[in-house]
Amino acid sequence: MPALPIRRRWLSWCLAGAMGVSAVANGAVSPTVNASSDQAMKQALDAARDRRWNDIDDAAIQDHVLAGYVEYHRLRARLSSATAAQVNDFIVRYGDSPLADWMRGSAQTQFGKMGRFDDLLAISDGEPSGTIRQCYYYTALLDREPAKAAAGGEALWHVGASQPAACDSLFSTLEDRGVLTDEDTWERMMLAWENGQSGLVTYLGRDLDDSWQRAIDSFDDVRGNYADVTRIPLDLGPDGQASGALIAATMHGLTRADTEASLEAWRKISAHVSLSEDQRDRIEHDLAFYSMVRDVGNNQGWVDTTLPRLADADLIELRIRNAVTEGNWANVARWSEALPPEVRAEAHWQYWLGRASEAMGDDAKAHQAYQLAAQDRSFFGFAAADRLGQPYQLQMANTEVTTLQRELTNMLPVVQRTEALMRIGEDGLARSEWYTAAARDTPAQAEALADYAIRQGWYGMAIQTTIAAKQWDALPWRFPAAYRDSFLKWGETNQVDPYLLMGIARRESAFNPLAASPVGARGLMQLMPGTADHVARELGISAPNTSELFEPQLNIRLGSTYIRSMLERYRGNRIAATAAYNAGPQRVDRWLNSAPPEFDRFVESIPFRETRDYVQAVLAYRVIFESLAKQGSTQGVAMLSPAESQGNYDPTLIARN
Repeated sequence: MPALPIRRRWLSWCLAGAMGVSAVANGAVSPTVNASSDQAMKQALDAARDRRWNDIDDAAIQDHVLAGYVEYHRLRARLSSATAAQVNDFIVRYGDSPLADWMRGSAQTQFGKMGRFDDLLAISDGEPSGTIRQCYYYTALLDREPAKAAAGGEALWHVGASQPAACDSLFSTLEDRGVLTDEDTWERMMLAWENGQSGLVTYLGRDLDDSWQRAIDSFDDVRGNYADVTRIPLDLGPDGQASGALIAATMHGLTRADTEASLEAWRKISAHVSLSEDQRDRIEHDLAFYSMVRDVGNNQGWVDTTLPRLADADLIELRIRNAVTEGNWANVARWSEALPPEVRAEAHWQYWLGRASEAMGDDAKAHQAYQLAAQDRSFFGFAAADRLGQPYQLQMANTEVTTLQRELTNMLPVVQRTEALMRIGEDGLARSEWYTAAARDTPAQAEALADYAIRQGWYGMAIQTTIAAKQWDALPWRFPAAYRDSFLKWGETNQVDPYLLMGIARRESAFNPLAASPVGARGLMQLMPGTADHVARELGISAPNTSELFEPQLNIRLGSTYIRSMLERYRGNRIAATAAYNAGPQRVDRWLNSAPPEFDRFVESIPFRETRDYVQAVLAYRVIFESLAKQGSTQGVAMLSPAESQGNYDPTLIARN
């Protein structure tokens, strides 16, 4: 738990809330909580969204804790005539609510459109988020802080995509002032070409005068043949600076089209071309990355020579993974030592340093690396503990909250507003309120909110609270026993480890039963409708409609049945089954055809980062869930079965029908 000074700040915060729950929210002495008041609030909010002001009963909602939401829509509707002072007054009064940020953003956009730049700056608190607002913001600074406006405008210009019309005035002024030159136009053309934005390339090219014709002709030559990069003149453009951008853009395309040929070309020209440090690093980063991903053997020597100079942790990690897959323990050790110290200290890479040291006969170094890794609460931390024969380290924080703390939390404005939004069916707004508070509050305040969410059964919100507040060790809140009875029931029915089911659901949806992915997955276990239909037919039940997939019981039933089929396919192996749940069994079958035989090397060799991370997370989560079910004890808890940790990962793992 936090130290005493933090606790005192927390109590002051709670007492302030208790003395005037809605004073911060809307100036009222206390919220009115009853069904008729909520109904009036719901009707008023719906009317405000539609700008039906005459349908709002102001007397019925004036003391409601959510009255500020109606005020927000009223002020937003008249921003064209509102003053900066009125906007700032609203922002101050609702500073503990997302309403403040929403109003600031809306006002910045409106004032920017109207050219009210003094007012825009008066309501801003630094660079805003979003390209449109940023363009207006830097336009407002053109005559007030020209250097800052120039820097911001240049950053907005140098992108390989079209920018909104809000940027036009900013760009035009910077061009007139000589900040944005023809060279900047050329560089943006090259970025647009790399990004496949041919329309923008053509549009920008029209702004270049005849002095750029040789550069344009050279560009037309390499557009049809990347390999002609070696023939690009080195003196293109009025002052010879256009060649570097064209070479960098052409190398971008050639590396993706033919990585081996790209390195050959680079060796021919790299010593002779004039490039910025950033351009040179981008070219060589791409070459190293694609050479390793595509396993271009002829490029490997160059890659190993170049990686130390680039000093890029992601590239070195990829080099280690390739060495693990190959079983080249000397290279695993070599490149583990080349990682930046803060990355090398991570359990993941200490584990592989331990494996490499053990394989090469250095037991003392292996033991030291495993000991460091085993302190971590993760897949490789637990795997290291298994190699040492030690219990897992959960590193769990105390999450006890006193009765007084809970009573005071109940009266906080954010709690009152969230509860009210839930009551009127505005769950999205409720989550926004909650997460805004969690991200802004002190650790002690966030603890109180996480505890409250757990007590209300808002499991997804509790988890997101711990994420927003970075409460990584608050395991009972990060891994609540959400829908435990359903997981136990369907786990027993389908003979599936219930903690595996909980681990999958925690990774898939963070226990939000209404979770929906961009590709159509639904509910706790993120079932695709097609998969759900197939499983339902196997069970002899009606195919669920989309809304039914959000029902926890049905979602868990179908999800547990599907993972059972994956377990049957891979002879009960949870690593392979979990990978298949994420990436599909056909891919896992292919991976097993060429995978390293050991479980850890198989996991490291999974080519999809999403699936690689998914498998590690789910299996680590199941350890945490089982341990929490035992009051935090890891005694007798094993991440893997003997068959999973000692068996071979090859096509024999696939059960043949």
